[in-house]
Order: sequence, then C-alpha cells, then structure tokens
Amino acid sequence: MKSRLRNLGLIAVGVVAGVLISLNFQAVADRAGAGRTTLPIEELRSFTEVFGAIKTNYVEPVEDKRLITEAINGMLTGLDPHSAYLDQEAFKELQVGTQGQFGGLGIEVGMEDGFVKVISPIEDTPAFKAGIKPNDLIIKLDETPVKGMSLNDAVKRMRGKPNTSITLTISRKGESAPIVVTLTRAVIRVQSVKSKVIEPGYGWVRVSQFQEATAENMVKQITQMFKENPNLKGLVLDLRNDPGGLLHGAVAISSAFLPAKTLVVSTDGRAEDAKKKFYATPDDYARGSRGEDVLKSLPQAVKTVPMVVLVNGGSASASEIVAGALQDHKRATVIGTQTFGKGSVQTIMPLGNNTAIKLTTARYYTPSGRSIQALGIKPDVQVEDPTDTLTRVREADLTRHLNNGQLKPEEPKADAKKPEEKKDSSAAAKVKPQTPISPAEMKPVELGSKDDFQLQQAIAYLKGEPVKAVSPTVAQTKTN
Repeated sequence: MKSRLRNLGLIAVGVVAGVLISLNFQAVADRAGAGRTTLPIEELRSFTEVFGAIKTNYVEPVEDKRLITEAINGMLTGLDPHSAYLDQEAFKELQVGTQGQFGGLGIEVGMEDGFVKVISPIEDTPAFKAGIKPNDLIIKLDETPVKGMSLNDAVKRMRGKPNTSITLTISRKGESAPIVVTLTRAVIRVQSVKSKVIEPGYGWVRVSQFQEATAENMVKQITQMFKENPNLKGLVLDLRNDPGGLLHGAVAISSAFLPAKTLVVSTDGRAEDAKKKFYATPDDYARGSRGEDVLKSLPQAVKTVPMVVLVNGGSASASEIVAGALQDHKRATVIGTQTFGKGSVQTIMPLGNNTAIKLTTARYYTPSGRSIQALGIKPDVQVEDPTDTLTRVREADLTRHLNNGQLKPEEPKADAKKPEEKKDSSAAAKVKPQTPISPAEMKPVELGSKDDFQLQQAIAYLKGEPVKAVSPTVAQTKTN
C-alpha cells in the first residue's frame, strides 16, 4: 500500500510540475526579482498525499484527468471571482460568444457564495423576455441544485440546442417564495448596437455588449444618424446593463468621441506585458492583420457633439472603461447610478488540448489614474431608475474580489454614502432606502422608449433643463 501511494505521489508531483511549466509560471525564479525561490515542497507533498488518498480510498474510482482538472480549477477559482479554468467546451463557447452568436438563454452570470448570480440579462433574449433581473440568484437548474456546482458547469447546463427548455428556480430579494420559470433556449444573436433619434436634434446610441463587430456597427449607425440629422444637438451613449466584453472594443468606442492619440485606459500588473497604455489610435483598437481604422468614416461632428453617457449598476468592465475615459477627459457627462466596479483584466492563456485558463493579470485605470476595481464609476449626475428596486450586488460585494489597489483596506470608499453627515429634505433623499415594490409594479421598461426615465433626464440635461434625480411617481409612493 505504501509503495502504491509513493508511486502515485511521484506521478502527481510530475503532473503538478508539468502544469506549472505549461502555464509558464516561473517556479524557480521570483518574477518580482526579490531573489531565488524553490518549489513549495511541503505543499506539493500534501497535494500528493491527498491525490494518493483519493485514488486509493475514495468510494468510487476517479480518473487522474478529473482530479488534475479539479485541482487546476480550484487553484483559479480560489483567487478571485473572474479567474477560471476553461475546458474544451467552455473555451469554445468563449470564442463563439465574442462573435455575438451562441445557443442559450441570454444571461450574463457570475458566481457568489456557490450560487449563480445574474449580472444582466441580454436584451431581446429568452431570459430578458421572461423578466429575469440583475442580481437574481439562480438556485436550481431543472431539478439540480446549483449550490456546489462550478460556474462553467452551470453555464453548460443553461446553454444548449435551440428550442429545448430548461426550468430555473430563482431567489429574488423582496420575494417570500422562489420564482420558477421555464425558458426555451434560442440562438442568441446579440445586436450589440442600437440607435434612434429620440426627438428632433437628440440621438440615442445603445451598446449592450462589446464584441468583435461592435465598433464597426456603431460607426454605421452613427454615420447614418448624422446623415439624416446633420444638425444633431446632443447624443446619449447608453451603457446601462452592459456587462463589458472585449478591451479593444472599449478603446474603439471611446476613441470615436475623443481626439486622436488621447489616452483611453491603462493597465498595470506584475508582468511587463500587463503594464500597458491604450490610446485613441488604430494601433490600439484595430483588429486583424490589416489593422484597418474602423472609425475613419465617422463624421467629424461626433467629436464635438454634446454628450451624455448613461450607466447603472449593471455597467461593468469595458463599459466602465468607456464611461471613465469620457468622464476624465470631460468629453461627456456621466448620468445614472454607480457602475459595477469590475476593473480587473482577465487574460486568456490557451493550454494544450484546446483548453485555457482565464487569469486576472492586471487592473484597469482611467486616464486620470483612477482604479475602477471594486469602486466603479460614480456618475456626475445621479439619476435613479424607478424600475430598479433591487439591492444590486457589485464587484465589491463578491467573495474574494480583488482589492482596489489604491484605497487602503480600512479607508472608506470615496463614493460611500454617509447620510448622517448631510440631511436633505428633497424627494431624492426621502426615497432611500427604497421599499420593495410588488412584482406587478416591477415591469421592465424598454430602454430607449418614452417611459425610460433615466433617458428622459439625459435629454433634459442636454437641453439645459432641470434634471430629476428620482421619478416623481416613485418619490410620492415612497414618502406617503
């Protein structure tokens, strides 16, 4: 028995060493240059003992591949909410998802305390039409509890062939009983850019996700808008519930409205290739071997038209980069509510056999040097969404979230609310904290419609009219 355990331990040590080498970790040299270190022999010995014990004593036989895969997955998920191991299927889905088409329900999700948290439903998808809301907690998929399931496994179960169904059991704050909803999977073709003229002289451009073709699609729609409305007086860039996407897409969207060669965002990490600055130049936002400037056909007026950027708690990552860049350069006024605060960079590192790891390698910084991580973008003008009655979970609320990197652990966040320091008798002050509204009152409002309160306030701001922080109807409901 001891001989067998010893052999298994040697095999495990070899496997672990191979994994370390394949991930290009410098196990012998400290990357920070603080001196030479060695492999953590004691920890590896513990690993091999556990590996051997499982192989010998577990109630059922377990394949080596499964144990090693779970060990890798555990190493990554134990770091932060966004690092992960991508098996062949997950890696393929990631690549397909950036193209804007996949089979599933249309939900951007994350993991929190072992459950699947809805970050944002994607517009015009089965999840969106069924009323799935940001911060809904998915507790069961069909009859299978989600607790203990990895995020990759949960995503696999939710995705599938079109016209097949799945039943979600959801826990929603303010509801006394779980919500059960059956959704039919569809081919999710995300139209990442929408636009229209809200009223004469004022345009609206919505970016719902940053994909490969997002910049190109936005250019087409803005060019057409200015062609039909050459005297546009104001433009609203709507990034609400935009969970992010590709970095070069965020740089391109920002560059569309900024002067050439303007700093858009910077990243900083331990590795040299994680220390980068991205400017409003084709070299930093163009993709492909040709490196074509996708923004070259934009009308010049787009650089000077008065702008508002709309954000909320569902605006994350790439959308926060855009909002931060336009805010720092005073190119646009940011209106809405505080963003999600995902200011970390995930690098996809392909491994052998069509697998990969998604590893957090850096933090994002706005042009003025602000770290977005766990803080987000604070609007210049606060305007509440009357239909958003849920307490949003943000990056700072996630277990093991990466710290901001600039704020001391004991230092309160710059945007922390201190109601005891300032008393306000206005309607906006009276509505906080908000009382849960019944499900019948929480009907989702179509973004860009005449009932879109935040958008109407953005247009009012562009016109120089007074802006209401809270819908009068909601204020009256809360104060009565």
